[in-house]
Amino acid sequence: MPKSPHSKLESDYYIVEFKSRRIDFFIERNHLGLQPDEWVIVQAERGKDMGKILVRISRENFELNSDHKYPLEILRRSTDEEIEQMKQLREEEDEIIQTCQEYVNFRGLGMKLVDAEYQFDKNKLTIYFTADDRVDFRELVKDLAATYRTRIELRQIGVRDEAKMIGGIGPCGKPICCTSFLHKFEPISTQMARIQNLSVNPSKISGLCERLMCCLAYEMNFYENVDDLFPTPGEKVHFNDGRELKVESVDYFKEKIVLHDPQQDEILHLSLVDFRKKLANRKDFLKKWLSHKSSKKEND
Repeated sequence: MPKSPHSKLESDYYIVEFKSRRIDFFIERNHLGLQPDEWVIVQAERGKDMGKILVRISRENFELNSDHKYPLEILRRSTDEEIEQMKQLREEEDEIIQTCQEYVNFRGLGMKLVDAEYQFDKNKLTIYFTADDRVDFRELVKDLAATYRTRIELRQIGVRDEAKMIGGIGPCGKPICCTSFLHKFEPISTQMARIQNLSVNPSKISGLCERLMCCLAYEMNFYENVDDLFPTPGEKVHFNDGRELKVESVDYFKEKIVLHDPQQDEILHLSLVDFRKKLANRKDFLKKWLSHKSSKKEND
């Protein structure tokens, strides 16, 4: 049965980006047909803010990621005058950091200021900082509130968020991922480097934030899928001719395995297919592979 032309239309949903690549999820009920990079006025928890459309998303994506009790709304497109006003606020924020630093020094607080962000209607001013320990900034809040006559929020962030706000060039020679396209940090472990046969030297796998690089997670799905098909470097294997060899390294992409024969002091380079053919008991290798697959399904 065709829908009535007066039937209620489904709302649109968007991710909106703010300063320093901070994002949030919004509903848009007026069907404005917004496009990426358009500036919009949005509902904030107290008042109004301005951000830039990042991407349109599905309702399911919105409901999965929005953590507000009631959905925040996109109210309308921003005017040219409002965009200029926002640019002016950004210039004021640079001066605010300098003033805030003077207060921090006066109070003797162990904190490093990272950024300041005005809400578009200036009903709130957020100061971001890092610190090694907890900081009692109650007096600092009073100083800032008396100076700027608005609601002050001091927000302590981690070093990864600091790098995201400040930006920089990574070891690859490109702008770091968190300032380019990465909006959500995923847990990273040294095990990811080991599985990918990378050095676990912290200086080689750490980013500008001095934490493990986010890009270690990008290819993990591939390595997890192929890891069970290959022997583990350092593992000893037995061939059907009676030899015991040590696995030196594996190349997942070329499907090559390098082994060392201690008796002959010989290095062997075999394809994955030839390696399996030479195993003394291929059933054991298959059993190991199937057990890994089974345990992975249970963990998932």
